[in-house]
Formats: sequence, structure tokens, C-alpha cells
Amino acid sequence: MSAVNPIAFNRGVVRPVECLQTGWNMIKGQYWLFLGITAVGLMIGSVGPMAILLGPMMCGIYLCLLARFRGETVSFELLFKGFDYFMQSLIAALIQVVPVMLLMVPLYVVYFVMFMSKMEKLRRYPRGRPPDASEFYSIFILMGGMMLLVIIIATLIGAFFIFTYPLIVDRRLTAIDALRTSVRAVIANLGGVLGLMALSALLGIAGMMLCYVGALLVMPVSFAAWAVAYRQVFPAQT
Repeated sequence: MSAVNPIAFNRGVVRPVECLQTGWNMIKGQYWLFLGITAVGLMIGSVGPMAILLGPMMCGIYLCLLARFRGETVSFELLFKGFDYFMQSLIAALIQVVPVMLLMVPLYVVYFVMFMSKMEKLRRYPRGRPPDASEFYSIFILMGGMMLLVIIIATLIGAFFIFTYPLIVDRRLTAIDALRTSVRAVIANLGGVLGLMALSALLGIAGMMLCYVGALLVMPVSFAAWAVAYRQVFPAQT
């Protein structure tokens, strides 16, 4: 499918609370299976350099969720069917990850230069005089601000590309067409997408408060909610 003939999608249809409720109802009968699929998929996806395995694993996770949405029996092996879309999913992952990495390089260079200059200043302190901890306050503040900036940019990129992987596996789009279509669909459903992101973030925070274990436990529900949102925007083909 080419961007010349763009895929039609629904506008203003993402309902965040309904996505979470429907997502939970969809996977609760096989919750532990989907927990394993999500955990293994994200773990493998984080291993390879330059997100080389992230794309196929994300495709595999959505293959499982969309199959469950259709009422099909899901097996763990379906996760690895994501490698059938290796090239397109890799391109999509790189387009999302590389800009963030390119942004981080100069930020870390600035941080390193400032840190080394402070260390040089501390070396000139008179012997026996303890260094002033406030010397490093500006570095910590700068580093915190830089990381916040990176998180915001990565979140925005992730938000606009949220439907990319399900489009690759469901509509067989190329990475570029899937990215373009996802951006257009998110803009047309921006309020609902942002609302679902906020609810997912709150779920994650609540999970982290449970000794971080809960953050892992809610991930299948969040993924399922996004699969439901995808179906609200892109109805199943008949």
C-alpha cells in the first residue's frame, strides 16, 4: 500500500477509559501468557544495538494482541512471527530511535565538558579544605534538565508513531507509509491518544510504587489498550 492511496481511518474515536477496560477484558483470560509475551518481547527488543530487535518484537506483540482481538487462540510462538516483518520494523524503529540518540550525543558532550571543568577546579582546592558540594549543583540541574528534554522528545515521537507497528503487521504497510499514516491518524485523534498516554503513565507510576514489580504487571494491559485504540481508529478489514 502506498502513501499515494492513503489508508482511511476514523477520527476522534479513541476513548481512553474504554480502551483500558476493553484491553483488560480482552487479555484477562490469558493474562499470564500476555505478561510473558510482553516481558520477553521487550527484553529481547532491548538487547540488540540500535534497536535492531525492538521493531520485530513490537510487531510480534501486536500480532498476538490483534489475534486475540479477533478471538483467535494465541500461542507464545506467535511473538516471533514479528521477524517476518524484520526489515520494515527495523526501519521504523531506527527512524524513531536515531533522532533521540543524535540529540543525546551533544547533550552528553556538554555534560562531560562541564563535569571535567568542575573537576579541574576542585583539584586546585587547597589541601585540607573540603570541596564545596554546591560546585556540582549546576551540573546536576543541567543533567536533569537535559534528561527531561530527551524524555519529552522521545515521548512525543512515540506518541505520533504509536500505530506504526500494528499498521505494519495488520495492513502490510512499508515502514515509511506506516509512519506517515500513524502521524496522520494520531493528529486526527490527538485528544484520545494523549488521554490514553496519560492513563497508561498513571498505571505505570502506580505499578512502580509496588516495588517496581507492578510496572511490569500493568504493561500487558497498556499494550492491549493501545491495540484497542488501534482498532477504534483502523477498523478490521472485511
